[in-house]
Amino acid sequence: MLQPPSPPPPDEEIRDLGFGSIVTRESRQRLLNPDGSFNVKRTGLNFWTSLSLYHTLLTLSWPRFFGAVMLFYLGTNAFFACLYVVCGPHALSLPDNMMTHNAFLNAFFFSVQTLGTIGYGHVNPIGLAANIVVTVEAFTGLLGIALVTGVVFARFSRPSAKILFSTHAIIAPYQDGTAFEFRIANARSNQLIEVEAKVLLSRFEMENGRQVRRFHLLPLERGKVIFFPLSWTIVHPIDNQSPLHGLTAQDLEDSDAEFLILLQGIEETFSQIVHARSSYKFDEITWNAKFTDIYNRPTDDQKISMDIGRLSEIKRL
Repeated sequence: MLQPPSPPPPDEEIRDLGFGSIVTRESRQRLLNPDGSFNVKRTGLNFWTSLSLYHTLLTLSWPRFFGAVMLFYLGTNAFFACLYVVCGPHALSLPDNMMTHNAFLNAFFFSVQTLGTIGYGHVNPIGLAANIVVTVEAFTGLLGIALVTGVVFARFSRPSAKILFSTHAIIAPYQDGTAFEFRIANARSNQLIEVEAKVLLSRFEMENGRQVRRFHLLPLERGKVIFFPLSWTIVHPIDNQSPLHGLTAQDLEDSDAEFLILLQGIEETFSQIVHARSSYKFDEITWNAKFTDIYNRPTDDQKISMDIGRLSEIKRL
């Protein structure tokens, strides 16, 4: 016997996008930062519970990653140098022509050689304690090199998208009406295919005498492109069915409007799906303007080219 279909979920469950009813009712903060990060702060967890070292190392910028590895490397060598010093003044056999008579520096440079399995042979450990420290350090060096190599490989092999968004979105005349538009381009030389865009309008609306944040999915003139070698101007025509129909700049400001952007596509090199996010607040929208042309007209023997530096250039009407 067929079961009757279950009732549809409440409207708020469909429209809150996962931000939750408290945020949708009360928060006046930006939901999504321009760099794609969520404007959320989590508290109540201790440092070790919330720590995800592997994720942190994968998401750090390259300068910070190399800085963290260098600090760890220097700190590890300094730690083992201290252990060699604690083992006593005769724990290491030193040649007469050592460049320094500083015990810590001698132990530090010996630690560098041991940790990196270099072994020049000028300095040797003497005694049980020093040899035990060498054994532990050699194992630490092998493990550390393997871990760092794995993280570096994971960083190189992890596909990601770097999409440039125009600094401002525009609301301007379009065909026989008006439209909400913004422009994007791929900042990398890799190719993205089957790129799909979703645009949602978040704004406070009056409902039963109180303000409630609502989310509206904006229909796009073209929501997906098969190839993305150049720039793409994403357009939402403002017709009679659009949530933006009849709204002014003041209306968007009074309702704390925010346009949430989600892009996803397939990274051709790794054949994996990548994502990019951003948003535009009401004060990041320019009215009665249009984007300038960024394409360089080719001759018969030239390729099509565009000036990415002009991605955000607009001209007021």
